[in-house]
Amino acid sequence: MLPDLKLVIRLQEIDNRLADLAREITALPKHIAEIEKKLVSHERKLEADRAALAANQKERKQCEGEIQVQEQKISKLKDQMLQAKTNEQYRAFQNEIDFCQKEIRKLEDRILELMGESEPLDVNVKAADVALKAEKAQVALESEQARARTADDEKASRELGKERAEIVSAVTPAVYQRYTRVCRARKGIGIAEALDGRCNACHLAMRPQFFQDLKRGTEVMACESCLRILYYNPPVSVEDLAGETAPAARE
Repeated sequence: MLPDLKLVIRLQEIDNRLADLAREITALPKHIAEIEKKLVSHERKLEADRAALAANQKERKQCEGEIQVQEQKISKLKDQMLQAKTNEQYRAFQNEIDFCQKEIRKLEDRILELMGESEPLDVNVKAADVALKAEKAQVALESEQARARTADDEKASRELGKERAEIVSAVTPAVYQRYTRVCRARKGIGIAEALDGRCNACHLAMRPQFFQDLKRGTEVMACESCLRILYYNPPVSVEDLAGETAPAARE
């Protein structure tokens, strides 16, 4: 195989890997932002449940306090009833006592409602608090892993970038320019293998003479359809493998 072809094949491998690393470097912060956003949402939900539970408990205390006030009123009214001099005064005190007792029943009913509402809130708050602590630990772990992975990816990108620069300086300028031009036009793929008389990228058949010229390997050639640089790997025979297990040979 021509030296330029070997260099361009390696160049394509590097460019593919660099593209993968770039996507991962970009994706990792987005992933962390997403899980942190979800964490904030869960924190807000927990705070809302805590606020609802606190409001519930506050109202219950207010109701209990109001019941005490009404009971004190009833106690005073009963004392005053003993001093009533007329039936009208007695009935007036009794009406006030009945009103206070109705208020107490309303307050007691409301307390029962609040107790029924507080039970699921209390359960949700306790469960969410435990889940949130675990989620925070997981987010912290994933964030740390993402930072470490990003650092590794950036290091790998720098190393591949150095190797790429060495290859670019070694490959024939015209071949590199052709590779670069085709990469821009073909979504980053500038070279393809010739398999069974077809371009393995666009899958179109080659002219028999063209394929024969390609197999001779005397010059850098490009697919007549997609214009990608082509390379040909001849099939390996059992004898060439010197006792190793032979892969399936190409026809």
